Amino acid sequence: KNAYVTLLTRPSYLAGAILLAHTLTKHSPTTPLIITYTPATLPEACVDALRREALYSNIILWGVEGVRVPDGDEKGEAKGMVAERFADTWTKLRVFDLWEMPEKRDTLCWLDADMMIFSDPSPFIFNAGNEEYLSSRTDGEEKEDPFKIMAVHTCVCNLDNDAWAPQDWIPKNCALTYLSPTQAIAPVSPNPPTFSNFNSGTFVYKPSRALAHHIWSTFESLGPTRLRALPFPDQDFLNLVFERRWRALSWTVNALKTWRYWHPNFWTRDADVAVLHYIVDKPWAARVGRGGTAGYKGRDGVTHRWWWDEFEGWREERGRRGEEGLVGVVGRYVDGGEEMGGEDMRAVGGGAQDFAKKWVGGKAGEGKEEEQEEGKGERHAPVLRKPMLGERGHGPVVRGR
Repeated sequence: KNAYVTLLTRPSYLAGAILLAHTLTKHSPTTPLIITYTPATLPEACVDALRREALYSNIILWGVEGVRVPDGDEKGEAKGMVAERFADTWTKLRVFDLWEMPEKRDTLCWLDADMMIFSDPSPFIFNAGNEEYLSSRTDGEEKEDPFKIMAVHTCVCNLDNDAWAPQDWIPKNCALTYLSPTQAIAPVSPNPPTFSNFNSGTFVYKPSRALAHHIWSTFESLGPTRLRALPFPDQDFLNLVFERRWRALSWTVNALKTWRYWHPNFWTRDADVAVLHYIVDKPWAARVGRGGTAGYKGRDGVTHRWWWDEFEGWREERGRRGEEGLVGVVGRYVDGGEEMGGEDMRAVGGGAQDFAKKWVGGKAGEGKEEEQEEGKGERHAPVLRKPMLGERGHGPVVRGR
């Protein structure tokens, strides 16, 4: 029994999560999507919308408590995150607690809520080869090694020359640079170090009590100062936890939208994409402009239009089923909706990159941009100074379809 998993903590990602569920059900109907959500921060109207969508999409809802770390160390030193909007991503670690769910799952695949499915990803994820790796023994151990993961390499090309990126983020250090149309999986290698770094938008693992304990023990041992210093919180943390314990997946199951023009060395056919990752500004925050412009640099019109085409199809289909309430709630958080003026929505729209803290020489800049980042000054989840080992997620379990 396998399943996909995502997380929803704020209404600004409601449209993304629902369209992820809708398109996943369209292309992989027998594999459910577990939507973990935080009842403390997600309005009840949004939870109700998820329950309504679960009548049509293969969704299981599972409430969890948010995970946050203190804002800085005891000296009040600045944090290291690229953007405060990444703070909610710590709650992604709750995915490792899902071994406690009543219905056990052999293998789980995490998908970020800003993704959309365009073909069935399951053959690339839930297959015999991946199962063998995740269950294999290490260093002659008698027992199966529970501490393994599979993911797609981090793209470190940084062709937009973002100031926050490390200095070694250049095309020649990107493992994906050396792929081709006939080679979809990059090798994991310690040299250069960037060849051993993965993106946490999609990852596959086998849930267990032992793995969950290892995750939270590591979280506690690092402490708040080191945790807050991680530029990409959950991603950097998971790369520490699974150092030399991961294997690469096909790029097609975590295809960043920028790769369509950054990586023509392997992205030669749009039809090859199974899971598209809408990084930085989200397509639901703004319709495609005249001339097909969309995205941070105006180059993402094609991929953003794909999202809107799916959304319009979903809206029409739900309308025919009399789900005006569901459509109305979701519509509040897309371009033209009444909630678009809120700070959370601006942070996922055209200003997403502006909310990022710009780094100079690997250190946080002195500007005031970070004061306007998403959620600044608000506590959206409890501060977790010590991990709640084995804590059960709370909230109703709603089974779809």
